[in-house]
Amino acid sequence: MSSTEAQRADAVLAAAESWPGVRDGETMRSVALPGMTLSIRRRAAARDELEPALFVHGLGGSSRNWSALMQRLSGTVECEAVDLPGFGASPPTDRRDYSISGHARAVVRCLEASARGPVHLMGNSLGGAVATRVAALRPDLVRSLTLVSPALPHWRPQRTALPTALLGVPGASWLLRRAAGDYPPEQRARGVLRLCYGDPARITPEEFSGAVAELERREALPYFWESLTASTRGLLNAFSVGGQQSLWRQAERVLVPTLLIYGGRDRLISFRMARRASAAFRNSRLVTLPDAGHVAMMEFPDAVADAFRDFLDHHASSTPDRPARADDSGGG
Repeated sequence: MSSTEAQRADAVLAAAESWPGVRDGETMRSVALPGMTLSIRRRAAARDELEPALFVHGLGGSSRNWSALMQRLSGTVECEAVDLPGFGASPPTDRRDYSISGHARAVVRCLEASARGPVHLMGNSLGGAVATRVAALRPDLVRSLTLVSPALPHWRPQRTALPTALLGVPGASWLLRRAAGDYPPEQRARGVLRLCYGDPARITPEEFSGAVAELERREALPYFWESLTASTRGLLNAFSVGGQQSLWRQAERVLVPTLLIYGGRDRLISFRMARRASAAFRNSRLVTLPDAGHVAMMEFPDAVADAFRDFLDHHASSTPDRPARADDSGGG
């Protein structure tokens, strides 16, 4: 590691350790990689020799989005969650690449550097698109794939998703940034959580206070709007890509067992996409949570943890000539 990379890693580690929302039993560390430094959140495993898992958050989120689920899975898998470049405590990459491929490259480098072997890879929203690309292109790094409301291409978005999509329009981000300044962080954080939860009444005081603290911390960073708008643009650009680079084509190339979790009250990803995703991922199990919104792992962590454990148990007992595939319906 060069002296510059070491200094950058130390700075990221200092930022990560003081980042809002680090729960008891969690630690944060920084990993210096060529062209980037990533912040990693780790939950202490309940026992030794558990299989490793890596969690990838969605647009505007951070590794904190997975804390509740990691707590519940600490006896099932060895849990780590990454802050994508420009989010959480991770700074942008040297290349300022916020495309799906750029974020996937960061996840791949993180996995290669960790030497943890193939992992149970989990992604939500934008992180679901990133995880899909990683699983398709680097199957050697992925043991299983779990996608919670993955942001896969669709051209009939729900009206409630349109303000988020506007972040990717050139010039619109400046207007949204100006408008955001008229509202206190508490009001803006509550607005984001209400958009992401199926039932806003399930937003806990701890989650709300953590969201406010993280928003205030992130907005003080010089690259806050850059990372948010450019990542939105990168996701929208991926929606328009055809051929072998299409996310749907790459979904068809994923061979590892895949768990798909969709919320019936998702205001950002249409619940109608669940069946299409189930057909695209050839070795998949579909779980629907009728009362969940866009972040089921935060809103219903017990249900998501149970679905994941059942998924692992099912595939552990499946024979090679009978690939696991089922459509399940779960409640909240």
